[in-house]
Amino acid sequence: MAKISPTPESWDIEVDVAIVGGGACGLIAGLRASEAGADVLVLERDATSSGSTALSSGFIPAAGTRYQREIGVHDSPDLLARDIQGKAKGDAHPGITRTVASAIGPAVEWLSDTHGLEWVVLDDFLYPGHSVHRMHAVPERTGTALITRLLSAVEAAEVPLAYQAHATALHLEDGRVAGVTINRPDGQTESIGCRALILSCNGYGGNPVLVAQHIPEIAGAPYFGHTGNTGDAVLWGEALGAQIQHLSGYQGHGSLAHPHGILLTWALNMEGGIQVNTEGRRFSNEHEGYSEQAVKVLAQPGGVAWNIYDRRLHELGLGFPDYRSAVENGAVHHGDINTLAAKTGIPEEALSETLAQTRAYAEGAQDPFGRDFGKAPTLGEDLCAVRVTGALFHTQGGLVVDEYAQVLGADGGVIPGLFAGGGAACGVSGPRVEGYLSGNGLLTAVALGYVAGASAARIAKTRRV
Repeated sequence: MAKISPTPESWDIEVDVAIVGGGACGLIAGLRASEAGADVLVLERDATSSGSTALSSGFIPAAGTRYQREIGVHDSPDLLARDIQGKAKGDAHPGITRTVASAIGPAVEWLSDTHGLEWVVLDDFLYPGHSVHRMHAVPERTGTALITRLLSAVEAAEVPLAYQAHATALHLEDGRVAGVTINRPDGQTESIGCRALILSCNGYGGNPVLVAQHIPEIAGAPYFGHTGNTGDAVLWGEALGAQIQHLSGYQGHGSLAHPHGILLTWALNMEGGIQVNTEGRRFSNEHEGYSEQAVKVLAQPGGVAWNIYDRRLHELGLGFPDYRSAVENGAVHHGDINTLAAKTGIPEEALSETLAQTRAYAEGAQDPFGRDFGKAPTLGEDLCAVRVTGALFHTQGGLVVDEYAQVLGADGGVIPGLFAGGGAACGVSGPRVEGYLSGNGLLTAVALGYVAGASAARIAKTRRV
């Protein structure tokens, strides 16, 4: 249980900067703070670092990088900020949006120049809401590979990382956050004094009570995030009188292979695929976004849908490790309409009619859901089908921070000594599921980790005796 406690008489350990959470945000903050000359300790509750980062695609939307320029992509922080606000219908926090849009490009290049991470820009398809190709990924194109490379950088930089260190209480001294208590698996506790504390412990998706309270529309859906995301940052923030916004915002996904629990790339739908329900009918514009599609899929009979695409898109999907895993686990069915109907139980006549409609839309007929079918080739005869459901991936609301990633109080002033990033901070998706722009989670994790690490180190050094 997240608590606020008085400062103990003495600390077991003292550091300049303590960081709660060892995902992408916490590791990047640790690298940045250490580089700035601070004595750092990263606290990870699990036996390994993984968290939401490892469960993600690992794609980071960064604007104006040299990697984009090398492939002829013209981008800027202002364009990224406009895309963020466009998807959120203007409701993303303006200050945080400016901060992350400006910081993410330098952060990605710094990770390469200083810590050896390699980046590729995904330019074979465009995610919903993005004006240009700006998704940066490590060559393996997975979140697991991203966290592995960050851990290698942390090890090389000799940044201390404590595993199985579950932060349970924050400590105040004269109104300043001055330390944290951790619990060990054997029941032992340790108190760690610090001059600055960074919360990078993600959101509250793993707390069913908070999910039911703030986002009841997704409360019954599968949770595909990290179970350790129990909302400690929000609970501490409430106890400290912090500004908290957009707790109803979250990232869903409408393409989780079911019952396999494997995420299918949304590129399949962006490049020509469709979704139908068990009756063989489309029910939405698949190009609006995979986050809001979670709710639409869950509203279908049985809370499931079928992704329908062809051999061309199957070959595209094989470029993604998660899709290959879906193939290996038998989630992908192949065949013509007759064969797929037999394998899936989708009525053959309805599926045939739906596919004929999509061909008519591609030739100029108006799709009642508003999708432009002229942007990709029509589906061929050799088809694929995957049964999917909607899922909650991570929450987007949290602690409001300033341009230095300092947590703000209700009065608009900073809470001394406290910083936040990633899912612990208020994200840039606004208060609704449809406000999530692809990559917003890692955007705030990487950018705010980068900002918070430098800011916390600077503050900590001014407080040294």
